[in-house]
Amino acid sequence: MTTSNSADLLDETTVVPYLRDRGIISGDVEVEILTGGVSNVVLGIRTSDSDLVLKQALPQLKTKIEWLADQKRAITEARAIKILHSVTPKNIPVLVDVDPIEFTLTMTRCPRDFKVWKSELLEGNIDPTTGYQLGAILAAWHNFGFNNQAIQDQFQEDILFGQLRVQPFYGVLRDKNPKLASKISSMMDQITKEKLTIVHGDYSPKNVMVANDMAPIVLDFEVIHVGNPVFDLGFLLAHLICKNIRATSPDQKSLLKETALKFVDGYQKNSLIPVAHNFANHAALVALARVDGVSPVNYLEPAGQELLRTLTIEALSSEKVDILELFP
Repeated sequence: MTTSNSADLLDETTVVPYLRDRGIISGDVEVEILTGGVSNVVLGIRTSDSDLVLKQALPQLKTKIEWLADQKRAITEARAIKILHSVTPKNIPVLVDVDPIEFTLTMTRCPRDFKVWKSELLEGNIDPTTGYQLGAILAAWHNFGFNNQAIQDQFQEDILFGQLRVQPFYGVLRDKNPKLASKISSMMDQITKEKLTIVHGDYSPKNVMVANDMAPIVLDFEVIHVGNPVFDLGFLLAHLICKNIRATSPDQKSLLKETALKFVDGYQKNSLIPVAHNFANHAALVALARVDGVSPVNYLEPAGQELLRTLTIEALSSEKVDILELFP
């Protein structure tokens, strides 16, 4: 099997013999196709004594614009899951297997009563304390990698970050907004050249699983790298900004704003690394990329998209931005 051709990727019929050959499962098996965003084949595998998820990295992401990405990101993700599980074991699945030839990783599945945080936010089920928890979790990871050369050495490769984040989000917007090009270039230098600690790279509501009164579980570490922690802060806040634009209820808007503030508070109170003064600028830029970048969100109407453009371009044109200015 090779992963250069999508026809050779694993599916619900081939995954069972594949995992049996690797000695991971036995007995009766139930297979479920799971939503894997745009970058992976994701399959659920359930037996009498295990509940697992297999991910296989796609060579080309499922976007309208051609978006290629190195499949070795599966190996990077497996390494990150194993290492960071030791830091926050309640918040990360357990790695079961990794196959560097077929670019797959297999891990424990989240409890079935957990739901995707993105879906909960869009449905109006908003608990701001989740924001604080996610801020504290992120700070723990950043602290762990800060001044830890042995850990940083395992994630020095940042090609994937360039392929999946820097160019599609920052580079595309720089090209589309000549008046902001100099500022965006400076922000790009900040996240690519100021290498302070390990950075998740996709700290997003779609990668967070939540349940009532339970610690959130974070997924998808394939873009982890050594870089600037401001990117993770801006990336999650950008998603909350987009959802605030979509919300029509004043109560939902208020809860989303509170969630954002608690996220920042949870991070600042637990981080050993000073928070970059321009984290709100990064939030604005990533939010703008969610309407004008390679992978726009699918839940904003034209009026919401235009409001988001106005808010974020105004923020990016300012020297200093308060995060609250991005939550109208």
